[in-house]
Amino acid sequence: MTAVLVAAGAFLMTLIGGWVAQRTGDRRHLVLGFAAGLMLGVVAFDLLPEALHQAPEEVHGVPQALLMFAAGFLAIHIVERAVAIHRGHEGEYAEHTHGQRPAQVDGHAHAHGRARAGGDGRQGIGLTAAFALVGHSVMDGFAIGAAFQAGTTVGTVVAIAVVAHDFADGFNTYTITRLYGNNRRRALTLLAADALAPVTGAAITLLFTIPEHLLGLYLGFFAGFLLYLATSDILPEAHSPHPSRTTLLCTLGGVGFMWLVIGLAG
Repeated sequence: MTAVLVAAGAFLMTLIGGWVAQRTGDRRHLVLGFAAGLMLGVVAFDLLPEALHQAPEEVHGVPQALLMFAAGFLAIHIVERAVAIHRGHEGEYAEHTHGQRPAQVDGHAHAHGRARAGGDGRQGIGLTAAFALVGHSVMDGFAIGAAFQAGTTVGTVVAIAVVAHDFADGFNTYTITRLYGNNRRRALTLLAADALAPVTGAAITLLFTIPEHLLGLYLGFFAGFLLYLATSDILPEAHSPHPSRTTLLCTLGGVGFMWLVIGLAG
């Protein structure tokens, strides 16, 4: 039940992310930079060491946990390429033009024009991306539950990383839905689904106990998944509007914070 209670924190953080997306200010990049640092720290200092401990067997000279780490990174990359989740950050968060007047989408300058943004095809892209984000939020909750099965320390640090990440999830779910021409009610509905997803994922893990070896493989896979989100999604978003030293310091602070948490928990 601890995992489900922690997942409730992810539920709240997702909603906060969506709320910030509607009222984003000039400090969003600092929050995202810190969140990315948390994710990098949990991958390097906890997930990979735990995965290697529980799944150390090698395949052609490489530990199975590290193979799963690479698989997790590549899996989310392939999915994003296939369903066009990955957006052009310059186009989303920075004002730009393509021969048209920029249109505003909940405070973000966007230059594709209102008529084009309202097209059914563009709305479909936004919905596909949002549903994919909801799907991986279910996996976030599953990761919390699986991590708590591995131990309280692992569960705690994974929970911190996931909760921090879900702020960006809520932010992105609302933003991308609106960005592609969907109305505010639809965006809020998907935001609510994204918020409930981690609780659902964590609850699933209450139904069974994951064998130690499989748990190690999953933790390796999730580490690759988390690293991709931090480096290919969160960090570019953090630096695209404000490529500043302050954002970099926030990222370093996030990594240092996770080092401190894991050291104290150990």
